[in-house]
Amino acid sequence: MGSMIATPRLLGALILTALSTAAMAQTSKLSTEDYAQAERFAMYNATPLVDHAVTTVNWMDGTYFWYRDHDASGDHYLRVDATTGKAEPAFDQGKLAAALGKASGKPVDANKLMLTEFARLDDGRLDVKKGGKHYVCDLTSADSCTVKSDKEPGVLSPDKRSEAFIRNWNLWVRDVASGKETQLTTDGAEDFGYATDNAGWKHTDAAILVWSPDSSKIATFQQDQRKTGEMYLVSTNVGHPKLEKWKYPLVGDTDVTMIERVIIDVPGKHVVRLQMPADQHRSSLCDDISCGRDGGWDDVKWSKDSKSLAFVSTSRDHRQEWFRIADPQTGKVRTVFDEKVATYYESGNDMVNWQYLPDTNEAIWFSERDGWGQLYLYDLKTGKLKQQITHGEGNVTQVLHVDPATRTIWFRGVGKEAGVDPYYQQFYKIGFDGKHQTLLTPEKADHTISLSDDGRYFADAYSTPTTAPMTVLRDANDGHTLHDIAKADISRLTATGWKPPEPFTVKGRDGKTDLYGLMFKPTHFDPNKKYPIIDYVYPGPQTGSVGSRSFSAARVDHQALAELGFIVVAIDGMGTPWRSKAFHDAYFERIEDNTLPDQVAGVKELGKRYAWIDLDRVGIWGHSGGGNATVGAMFHYPDFFKVGIAESGNHENRNYEDDWAEKWQGLLKKNPDGTTNYDKQANQSFAANLKGHLMLAHGTMDDNVPPYETLLVVDALIKANKDFDLVMIPNAHHGYAAASTYMMRRRWDYFVRNLMGAEPPKNYQMNPPKD
Repeated sequence: MGSMIATPRLLGALILTALSTAAMAQTSKLSTEDYAQAERFAMYNATPLVDHAVTTVNWMDGTYFWYRDHDASGDHYLRVDATTGKAEPAFDQGKLAAALGKASGKPVDANKLMLTEFARLDDGRLDVKKGGKHYVCDLTSADSCTVKSDKEPGVLSPDKRSEAFIRNWNLWVRDVASGKETQLTTDGAEDFGYATDNAGWKHTDAAILVWSPDSSKIATFQQDQRKTGEMYLVSTNVGHPKLEKWKYPLVGDTDVTMIERVIIDVPGKHVVRLQMPADQHRSSLCDDISCGRDGGWDDVKWSKDSKSLAFVSTSRDHRQEWFRIADPQTGKVRTVFDEKVATYYESGNDMVNWQYLPDTNEAIWFSERDGWGQLYLYDLKTGKLKQQITHGEGNVTQVLHVDPATRTIWFRGVGKEAGVDPYYQQFYKIGFDGKHQTLLTPEKADHTISLSDDGRYFADAYSTPTTAPMTVLRDANDGHTLHDIAKADISRLTATGWKPPEPFTVKGRDGKTDLYGLMFKPTHFDPNKKYPIIDYVYPGPQTGSVGSRSFSAARVDHQALAELGFIVVAIDGMGTPWRSKAFHDAYFERIEDNTLPDQVAGVKELGKRYAWIDLDRVGIWGHSGGGNATVGAMFHYPDFFKVGIAESGNHENRNYEDDWAEKWQGLLKKNPDGTTNYDKQANQSFAANLKGHLMLAHGTMDDNVPPYETLLVVDALIKANKDFDLVMIPNAHHGYAAASTYMMRRRWDYFVRNLMGAEPPKNYQMNPPKD
């Protein structure tokens, strides 16, 4: 056998091969230091490094507001006079910390009060909420705090004298000053109670009701779930496990939860039942009757004089809405108008937007009938459309204020300005007649608006994913800036090496539609290397993968994960909101789609655009709906996605609460051949397609998406003789609480080992702050 002489070209090739092998060897094992560097960009480490980022303010009346400021020394609570812009301490933080410490029996840091609510009572005392508890604090004389009643949570009346609450399935009121309690209803029974909060996937002890403006009446319902099926979970502990059971209607159930609407005269303790059949437990926006952040009843609105009540009823499949008005004295109900749609109706992109204007016998109605979310003016006497108010491309997202006297509407909207990211929220005003639409926030940014109680002023916090927020006080008439409130400083964040995500656009599945996303790179990015790519997915249809377009120091753990040596992307695919109605309807009645054709198309386009993306190493992960989509990706695109991590996924929507799936997939229909319109969405049916590495995770006490959803997939994988990994987190709910950082570390390990081909440090210990 002859010898081989190394030519210069061959020698160069051998050297390059050796260098490449050496480079792979150097990255074959990640160190504890590598993980520690990545953890610097975890949300709990990155977010506190942003100073003076005031994204919302809390109005106390039409003149004063308060907000929490933050810097390296801690948190500062400030009270501002809108007329002068002067800011001063909202209270003595040292005194409050000492008083809260005495009341709770635990030391409280004055610079880390962590208040979630604050109000000044008429007598000068402070009403604050901390750690889930309400305290009333006297800092003028006694320097003390007392815990407000630990009794049933109540809904405060407009005059702040009474609060309504549930006890033993009946509605009661409590006098705030004396504590005296009065029972308002007596016929409430188990599973047929008044004002009870249970949507299946969400259930609390809160009362769902709306007080009349004069505090004399309560609009609520008696919720009939006596025939509704039950859900069961069992705790993990030493000794007899605890069985948790509650009513949880499923797709296709004949008997689902219904509500019987009532109005209660509080002084007379008299219940007036509305003269109509029981209504579906539905809202015009979300998969609950309570969609707002304040836990109220969104589709119910009183007249200012408390003499009439408007409400909207929604069909079980969300395809029809009825605008109705009730007489609180007699219970008579009049249907004013209705709207029926081909897919599903929504009353807004982010909040219920219809408005009741009885003084002029008008209603403002939200509809997507022209392909965009617009406002329309209706005549309450005739039920006829008077005129369309907003026009053109883009959506109204939030109606924040209506002035019937000047016939003006103030609203947030998206996609209405050429050359502006269609997801950036901006603020407008417009006349009832559709004229004089005025942009009040000219900056090309995402605007978070806090409007004063009287509608004269608004605080505007504007930012983008790459620029930190600037917060100003503006005149609501023309939008001119009155005072600066705060300007965020990210110098402490950037000192860690942090870099913002990179916005990008790619074409969707049709090769025409623009999709918007964010890309996260390692801070040590080298364009000469090849990086595995991870696609974070949330398919909606009620929201998307990217989330808010406002500035954030950390979005999930995207930057931290990227720091380990990945490219991480989030893409809002077709079928998610904020764009046109057609865009949102992209996979209506085909929820197994999960935006996956767009995820694949988008990642492939990025791979062609950037040589440093390795399309042979594509991973995907998500939580809840994203967990569902991840399993779908691994089963339906097994040659493209090599590694997936699916957390708490609703893999079989016939086992999920009825309201969500029946809106997006339609009512369950059985075909003559025995198949149904829900068969293709069942992830477990396609388990035999798995080729790559799949990790499934779920909390064993998940009362939103029950753990049996994941176990259906586990069962199918076992029967298909497939290897997979499973993490069941004992006693965890839909979010993993204390185990969240453990799961984050397991995600990192799984992608490092199976997508990067390296070895993670063994049992790396995440170190979130203790307080």
